[in-house]
Amino acid sequence: MNGDIGMENAIQVEGLQKSYKKLHVLKGVDFEAKRGSIFALLGSNGAGKTTIIRILTTLLTQDSGTAIVNGFDVVKSPDDVRQSISLTGQFTAVDEMLTGRENLRMIARLRHLDNPGGIADALLGRLGLTDAADRRVGTYSGGMKRRLDLAMSLVGKPSVIFLDEPTTGLDPEGRLEVWDMVRELATGGTTVFLTTQYLDEAEKLADRIAILHGGRIIADGTLSELKKLFPPAKVEYVEKQPTLEEIFLHITGEAADTKEEN
Repeated sequence: MNGDIGMENAIQVEGLQKSYKKLHVLKGVDFEAKRGSIFALLGSNGAGKTTIIRILTTLLTQDSGTAIVNGFDVVKSPDDVRQSISLTGQFTAVDEMLTGRENLRMIARLRHLDNPGGIADALLGRLGLTDAADRRVGTYSGGMKRRLDLAMSLVGKPSVIFLDEPTTGLDPEGRLEVWDMVRELATGGTTVFLTTQYLDEAEKLADRIAILHGGRIIADGTLSELKKLFPPAKVEYVEKQPTLEEIFLHITGEAADTKEEN
Protein backbone atom coordinates (compact mmCIF):
# COMPACT_ATOMS: atom_id res chain seq x y z
CA MET A 1 0.00 0.00 0.00
CA ASN A 2 1.32 3.45 -0.92
CA GLY A 3 2.13 6.05 1.72
CA ASP A 4 -0.43 8.34 0.11
CA ILE A 5 -2.55 6.69 -2.56
CA GLY A 6 -3.99 10.07 -3.47
CA MET A 7 -0.66 11.48 -4.54
CA GLU A 8 -0.44 12.36 -8.23
CA ASN A 9 3.30 11.71 -8.39
CA ALA A 10 4.81 8.27 -7.98
CA ILE A 11 8.28 9.80 -7.64
CA GLN A 12 9.21 13.20 -6.22
CA VAL A 13 12.87 14.29 -6.05
CA GLU A 14 14.08 17.61 -4.63
CA GLY A 15 17.62 18.93 -4.20
CA LEU A 16 19.28 15.53 -4.54
CA GLN A 17 23.06 15.65 -4.04
CA LYS A 18 25.66 12.89 -4.04
CA SER A 19 29.46 12.88 -4.08
CA TYR A 20 32.02 10.11 -4.32
CA LYS A 21 35.10 11.43 -2.51
CA LYS A 22 36.05 14.52 -4.59
CA LEU A 23 33.67 13.75 -7.45
CA HIS A 24 30.40 15.70 -7.09
CA VAL A 25 28.04 13.61 -9.22
CA LEU A 26 24.61 15.06 -8.32
CA LYS A 27 24.49 18.78 -7.58
CA GLY A 28 20.84 19.40 -6.76
CA VAL A 29 18.56 17.23 -8.88
CA ASP A 30 14.81 17.97 -9.03
CA PHE A 31 12.11 16.13 -10.97
CA GLU A 32 8.82 14.30 -10.59
CA ALA A 33 7.16 11.36 -12.33
CA LYS A 34 3.39 10.95 -12.45
CA ARG A 35 1.69 7.68 -11.63
CA GLY A 36 1.11 5.37 -14.59
CA SER A 37 3.51 7.31 -16.82
CA ILE A 38 6.79 6.47 -18.56
CA PHE A 39 9.50 8.83 -17.33
CA ALA A 40 12.82 8.80 -19.20
CA LEU A 41 16.05 10.10 -17.71
CA LEU A 42 18.69 10.89 -20.32
CA GLY A 43 22.35 11.62 -19.83
CA SER A 44 25.79 10.80 -21.11
CA ASN A 45 27.94 8.05 -19.59
CA GLY A 46 28.92 9.07 -16.08
CA ALA A 47 26.19 11.72 -15.82
CA GLY A 48 24.73 10.08 -12.71
CA LYS A 49 21.68 8.22 -14.07
CA THR A 50 22.49 4.96 -12.30
CA THR A 51 23.34 6.86 -9.11
CA ILE A 52 19.83 8.35 -9.13
CA ILE A 53 18.26 4.93 -9.66
CA ARG A 54 20.32 3.44 -6.84
CA ILE A 55 19.15 6.21 -4.50
CA LEU A 56 15.50 5.83 -5.51
CA THR A 57 15.65 2.05 -5.01
CA THR A 58 17.31 2.42 -1.55
CA LEU A 59 20.62 0.86 -2.66
CA LEU A 60 22.49 4.09 -2.00
CA THR A 61 21.95 7.01 0.37
CA GLN A 62 22.07 10.58 -0.90
CA ASP A 63 24.20 13.24 0.82
CA SER A 64 21.30 15.69 0.92
CA GLY A 65 17.90 16.35 -0.63
CA THR A 66 14.75 14.25 -0.52
CA ALA A 67 13.45 11.39 -2.65
CA ILE A 68 9.88 10.15 -2.25
CA VAL A 69 8.74 6.95 -3.99
CA ASN A 70 5.11 5.85 -3.71
CA GLY A 71 4.65 8.31 -0.87
CA PHE A 72 7.56 6.90 1.14
CA ASP A 73 10.84 8.63 1.91
CA VAL A 74 13.68 6.41 0.64
CA VAL A 75 15.76 7.14 3.76
CA LYS A 76 13.06 7.07 6.44
CA SER A 77 10.97 4.19 5.05
CA PRO A 78 13.25 2.06 2.85
CA ASP A 79 11.38 -1.21 3.52
CA ASP A 80 8.08 0.32 2.37
CA VAL A 81 9.77 1.60 -0.79
CA ARG A 82 11.29 -1.81 -1.57
CA GLN A 83 7.97 -3.60 -1.16
CA SER A 84 6.32 -1.44 -3.83
CA ILE A 85 9.05 -1.26 -6.49
CA SER A 86 11.09 -3.44 -8.78
CA LEU A 87 14.45 -2.88 -10.46
CA THR A 88 15.77 -4.26 -13.72
CA GLY A 89 19.42 -3.42 -14.26
CA GLN A 90 21.54 -3.10 -17.38
CA PHE A 91 22.32 -6.82 -17.39
CA THR A 92 19.79 -9.63 -17.06
CA ALA A 93 19.63 -11.21 -13.61
CA VAL A 94 18.33 -14.64 -14.57
CA ASP A 95 19.64 -18.08 -13.64
CA GLU A 96 20.59 -19.68 -16.94
CA MET A 97 20.78 -23.17 -15.38
CA LEU A 98 17.07 -23.04 -14.51
CA THR A 99 14.08 -22.99 -16.85
CA GLY A 100 12.02 -19.84 -17.33
CA ARG A 101 9.26 -21.30 -15.17
CA GLU A 102 11.71 -22.22 -12.39
CA ASN A 103 13.16 -18.69 -12.37
CA LEU A 104 9.75 -17.15 -11.89
CA ARG A 105 8.64 -19.65 -9.25
CA MET A 106 11.85 -18.98 -7.32
CA ILE A 107 11.20 -15.22 -7.23
CA ALA A 108 7.59 -15.76 -6.16
CA ARG A 109 8.73 -17.98 -3.29
CA LEU A 110 11.38 -15.44 -2.25
CA ARG A 111 8.62 -12.83 -2.08
CA HIS A 112 6.59 -15.25 0.08
CA LEU A 113 3.67 -15.18 -2.35
CA ASP A 114 0.93 -17.80 -2.50
CA ASN A 115 0.64 -20.04 -5.56
CA PRO A 116 4.09 -19.42 -7.14
CA GLY A 117 3.28 -21.87 -9.93
CA GLY A 118 0.17 -19.95 -10.94
CA ILE A 119 2.05 -16.65 -10.80
CA ALA A 120 4.78 -18.08 -13.03
CA ASP A 121 2.27 -19.41 -15.58
CA ALA A 122 0.43 -16.09 -15.75
CA LEU A 123 3.61 -14.09 -16.34
CA LEU A 124 4.96 -16.55 -18.89
CA GLY A 125 1.75 -16.12 -20.84
CA ARG A 126 1.77 -12.34 -20.49
CA LEU A 127 5.35 -12.04 -21.75
CA GLY A 128 4.92 -14.57 -24.57
CA LEU A 129 7.25 -17.17 -23.07
CA THR A 130 4.85 -20.09 -22.51
CA ASP A 131 6.34 -22.18 -25.32
CA ALA A 132 9.83 -21.77 -23.84
CA ALA A 133 8.75 -22.09 -20.20
CA ASP A 134 10.43 -25.45 -19.60
CA ARG A 135 13.61 -24.78 -21.54
CA ARG A 136 16.81 -23.83 -19.74
CA VAL A 137 17.27 -20.08 -19.91
CA GLY A 138 20.78 -20.58 -21.28
CA THR A 139 19.14 -21.56 -24.58
CA TYR A 140 17.10 -18.31 -24.78
CA SER A 141 17.89 -15.46 -27.16
CA GLY A 142 18.93 -12.08 -25.76
CA GLY A 143 15.44 -10.70 -26.24
CA MET A 144 13.83 -13.70 -24.52
CA LYS A 145 16.20 -13.38 -21.54
CA ARG A 146 15.32 -9.72 -21.20
CA ARG A 147 11.60 -10.54 -21.36
CA LEU A 148 12.07 -13.13 -18.62
CA ASP A 149 14.06 -10.61 -16.59
CA LEU A 150 11.17 -8.15 -16.88
CA ALA A 151 8.68 -10.89 -16.00
CA MET A 152 10.66 -11.55 -12.81
CA SER A 153 10.41 -7.83 -12.03
CA LEU A 154 6.62 -8.06 -12.29
CA VAL A 155 6.28 -10.74 -9.62
CA GLY A 156 4.30 -9.20 -6.80
CA LYS A 157 2.80 -6.49 -9.04
CA PRO A 158 5.05 -3.54 -8.08
CA SER A 159 3.53 -0.14 -8.78
CA VAL A 160 6.84 1.40 -9.89
CA ILE A 161 9.43 -0.33 -12.06
CA PHE A 162 12.93 1.04 -12.60
CA LEU A 163 14.54 0.05 -15.89
CA ASP A 164 18.23 0.97 -16.08
CA GLU A 165 19.18 0.88 -19.78
CA PRO A 166 17.00 -2.20 -20.37
CA THR A 167 17.80 -2.64 -24.08
CA THR A 168 21.59 -2.42 -23.85
CA GLY A 169 23.10 -5.14 -26.04
CA LEU A 170 19.82 -6.23 -27.62
CA ASP A 171 19.31 -6.58 -31.36
CA PRO A 172 16.64 -4.40 -33.04
CA GLU A 173 13.96 -7.09 -32.70
CA GLY A 174 14.72 -7.54 -29.00
CA ARG A 175 14.55 -3.78 -28.44
CA LEU A 176 11.11 -3.61 -30.06
CA GLU A 177 9.90 -6.46 -27.83
CA VAL A 178 11.01 -4.57 -24.73
CA TRP A 179 9.38 -1.36 -26.00
CA ASP A 180 6.06 -3.18 -26.41
CA MET A 181 6.29 -4.50 -22.85
CA VAL A 182 7.09 -1.07 -21.41
CA ARG A 183 4.07 0.43 -23.15
CA GLU A 184 1.88 -2.40 -21.84
CA LEU A 185 3.08 -1.81 -18.28
CA ALA A 186 2.22 1.88 -18.41
CA THR A 187 -1.15 1.17 -19.98
CA GLY A 188 -1.86 -1.15 -17.06
CA GLY A 189 -1.14 1.64 -14.55
CA THR A 190 2.47 0.84 -13.66
CA THR A 191 4.87 3.77 -13.40
CA VAL A 192 8.02 3.13 -15.47
CA PHE A 193 11.24 5.00 -14.69
CA LEU A 194 13.58 4.49 -17.62
CA THR A 195 17.20 5.42 -18.17
CA THR A 196 18.62 4.99 -21.63
CA GLN A 197 21.43 6.05 -23.92
CA TYR A 198 19.26 5.43 -26.96
CA LEU A 199 17.52 8.72 -27.59
CA ASP A 200 15.10 7.20 -30.08
CA GLU A 201 13.98 4.89 -27.27
CA ALA A 202 12.97 7.83 -25.08
CA GLU A 203 11.43 9.55 -28.08
CA LYS A 204 9.21 6.53 -28.81
CA LEU A 205 8.27 5.61 -25.24
CA ALA A 206 8.39 8.46 -22.75
CA ASP A 207 5.52 10.64 -21.61
CA ARG A 208 8.07 12.95 -20.00
CA ILE A 209 11.82 13.31 -20.52
CA ALA A 210 14.47 14.82 -18.25
CA ILE A 211 18.05 15.53 -19.33
CA LEU A 212 20.75 15.14 -16.70
CA HIS A 213 23.94 17.08 -17.39
CA GLY A 214 26.63 18.51 -15.15
CA GLY A 215 24.99 17.04 -12.06
CA ARG A 216 21.65 18.78 -12.62
CA ILE A 217 18.44 18.42 -14.62
CA ILE A 218 18.89 21.01 -17.36
CA ALA A 219 15.67 20.26 -19.25
CA ASP A 220 12.45 18.49 -18.28
CA GLY A 221 9.23 18.15 -20.23
CA THR A 222 7.30 16.32 -22.89
CA LEU A 223 8.93 15.78 -26.27
CA SER A 224 6.82 18.61 -27.69
CA GLU A 225 7.98 20.95 -24.92
CA LEU A 226 11.63 20.01 -25.46
CA LYS A 227 11.31 20.66 -29.19
CA LYS A 228 10.47 24.28 -28.37
CA LEU A 229 13.95 24.65 -26.85
CA PHE A 230 15.53 23.88 -30.21
CA PRO A 231 16.30 26.81 -32.54
CA PRO A 232 13.56 27.21 -35.17
CA ALA A 233 14.33 25.65 -38.52
CA LYS A 234 14.82 27.76 -41.63
CA VAL A 235 11.71 27.16 -43.65
CA GLU A 236 12.35 26.56 -47.33
CA TYR A 237 9.77 24.08 -48.53
CA VAL A 238 9.09 21.80 -45.53
CA GLU A 239 10.09 22.60 -41.97
CA LYS A 240 12.24 19.80 -40.58
CA GLN A 241 11.28 18.74 -37.06
CA PRO A 242 14.30 18.20 -34.77
CA THR A 243 14.94 14.71 -33.44
CA LEU A 244 15.41 14.11 -29.71
CA GLU A 245 19.08 13.44 -30.44
CA GLU A 246 19.48 16.92 -31.97
CA ILE A 247 17.65 18.49 -29.02
CA PHE A 248 19.82 16.61 -26.51
CA LEU A 249 23.07 17.64 -28.20
CA HIS A 250 21.90 21.25 -28.50
CA ILE A 251 20.83 21.52 -24.84
CA THR A 252 23.89 19.79 -23.39
CA GLY A 253 26.17 21.80 -25.67
CA GLU A 254 24.62 25.06 -24.46
CA ALA A 255 25.03 23.93 -20.85
CA ALA A 256 28.69 23.16 -21.45
CA ASP A 257 29.26 26.55 -23.08
CA THR A 258 27.61 28.32 -20.15
CA LYS A 259 29.76 26.39 -17.69
CA GLU A 260 32.94 27.43 -19.54
CA GLU A 261 31.86 31.08 -19.53
CA ASN A 262 31.32 30.94 -15.76
